[in-house]
Amino acid sequence: MGIFNMIRGQLIDVIEWTNSDRDTMVYKYDMHGKEIMMGAQLTVREGQTAIFVNEGQLADVFQPGRYELQTSNMPIMTALQSWKFGFNSPFKADVYFVNMTQFLDRKWGTANPVMMRDTEFGMIRLRAFGIYSFRVTDPATFLKEVFGTASLYSTDGVEGQIKRTLVSGLSDAIAESKIPALDLAANYDELGSYAMQAINPKLAGLGLQLVSFVIENISLPEEVEKAMDRRTSMGVVGDLNRYTQYQAAEAMREAANNPGGTAGAGVGMGAGMAMGQMFAQAMGQQQTAAAQPAAAPAAQQGGKFCTECGTRLPDGAKFCSNCGSKVG
Repeated sequence: MGIFNMIRGQLIDVIEWTNSDRDTMVYKYDMHGKEIMMGAQLTVREGQTAIFVNEGQLADVFQPGRYELQTSNMPIMTALQSWKFGFNSPFKADVYFVNMTQFLDRKWGTANPVMMRDTEFGMIRLRAFGIYSFRVTDPATFLKEVFGTASLYSTDGVEGQIKRTLVSGLSDAIAESKIPALDLAANYDELGSYAMQAINPKLAGLGLQLVSFVIENISLPEEVEKAMDRRTSMGVVGDLNRYTQYQAAEAMREAANNPGGTAGAGVGMGAGMAMGQMFAQAMGQQQTAAAQPAAAPAAQQGGKFCTECGTRLPDGAKFCSNCGSKVG
């Protein structure tokens, strides 16, 4: 009985992984030098996939569920080991559990400015940041291309690659969308969706998928932001006459609310009215100058003239000072 118990102590009859770390992507089941008993119980929980590897070669993949390991549900392992049906001896294999759940709230940002050609401001540099989530979609590809035979693999191993791919995809999305810099803030969702379409084919080769890509902010260069502020101010001012009326009304309101400070309010109101009067006078002078005809020649202006020689006569003259004719 003691010998039988000792032999059973060298065999594994239950294989499972209780995942408590949200950053762990792959966990290699620790065999402790033991062999797997044929008929052992394999438990694969929701959000997991179990992969059997025989001597470095990928074998069978198990989806969520409870399995009793037999040659019937391990066809690849059976073929690799050249087992015959009814095989009932212990065997060696590496078992990897892959976390298939989403890895949420991952932060991304542009380490260096992204160049963009804008039709209005020319070449400008942008910075952006946000969050994303991803998951493993093809555990076999992920094993072959990424983690290999590591006993433990976390998100730190792939986030650098994903972030660089994100920034590259966003740069392509901004360039191809041709959205003006002034309109980028209103198109974050569209840019995110466009970028995901460009990014996911690149991640598929690693067995990964980008589930969500959120742009929280795209910051423009300081000079572009100042230009936007000036344009906004122009839009707020609008009609100068209305702006002057608004200033005057505001000054009057402040004077009414602060009787002791009417002098200061009067200065503000006077400045506003003076500005409006200057524009109004300038416009009025231009319109008057354009509307008035040229001055008439002196000969066509009012006064008396001698009927004989045509000499201009002073008011009240009775005789022409040139020819002496009597003025009628």
